[in-house]
Amino acid sequence: MTHETPQNPPLAAALILLATVFIAATTLLAKALGTATLGPALHPLQISQGRFVFAFIAISTAVVVLKQKIRQPHLGLHIGRSTFGWGGVTLMFASVAFIPLADATAISFLNPVIGMVLAIPFLGERVGPWRWMAALIALGGALVLLRPTPESFQPAALLALGAALAMGAELIFIKKLAGREPPLQVLWVNNLIGMAIASAAALAVWQMPTPAQWGALAALGVMMAAAQACFINGMARADASFVAPFAYGTLVFAALYDALIFAILPDAITLLGAGIILSGAALLAWRESVNGKRPTVTLRRPAP
Repeated sequence: MTHETPQNPPLAAALILLATVFIAATTLLAKALGTATLGPALHPLQISQGRFVFAFIAISTAVVVLKQKIRQPHLGLHIGRSTFGWGGVTLMFASVAFIPLADATAISFLNPVIGMVLAIPFLGERVGPWRWMAALIALGGALVLLRPTPESFQPAALLALGAALAMGAELIFIKKLAGREPPLQVLWVNNLIGMAIASAAALAVWQMPTPAQWGALAALGVMMAAAQACFINGMARADASFVAPFAYGTLVFAALYDALIFAILPDAITLLGAGIILSGAALLAWRESVNGKRPTVTLRRPAP
C-alpha cells in the first residue's frame, strides 16, 4: 500500500531547512553532553539512549493526539533500519565530543555515497561512471578532513566516518520502506526499536545525569523527533532533486553553532574538505535526478 501526499515545493524546502536546524542542534547538545559543559561527561551510548527515549515519548504523544493507527509494520526492515540508525547516531555523538561539529557533519555527508555502493548488491542498482566519479570526489573530501598526517591526524574523525558507513547502510532500509507505511508510523516504530536497542546498550555505562543534562537529553530527543518529522514530510511534498540542496543546511548550522557556542571557527582544511564532499554529493544528486531516480543523498542526514 502506498501513501500519496499533495506536492508543495515551497513548503518542502521550508521543512527540510527546519529539519537541518534541528539536526545540527542535536549534535550541539551531544557535544555538550559528551564533554564537561553541563556536568560530568556522559558516555555516547547513554546520550544515544536519551535521544531515542525522549524522541519516542514525543512521537508517541503525536500518535495519540493524531489518532494514528499502527498497522502491519514491516518489522524486518524496521529492525535493520533502527539498528544501523542507532549505530550511526551513537558514533556521531561520540565523534562530536572530540572534533568540531562542522568536521563531523561534513564527514557524515558521505552516507549517500555509502548508500550508493551498497545499493549495487542489495537493491540491484547499476552505477555508471558519473556516480563513481561523485563517490571518488566525496571520498577525497573525507580524506582531507581526516587530516592524514602525523601532526594533524584526528582519530576521532574515524568515528564520524563509521557513522557515515552506518547511515549509508540505513539508507538501504529507508529506500525499501519508502511509501509502504504512513510517515508517523515509520517514526514511531523506528524510535521504539531504537529505544530498546539503545537502552540495552547503555546499561553498563549509565550514570545519573545532572538536571541540566536531563534537560539537554530531553531537548535532544524532541528535536530529533521534530527533525525526522520535518524531513519525512518535506521529502513527501517535492521531488528529491529539488529538496536535495536544502539538506546541506545542516553543515551551515553546525558551523554556526560551533562558532557561537564553542568559539570554534572552521579552518581552511575544514572548508576545503567540506566543499569537496558537498561537491561530490551534489554531483551524485544531480546525476540521479537526470536518470529519473530518487537521490539517496536526501534520504538521511546527519544525524547525527
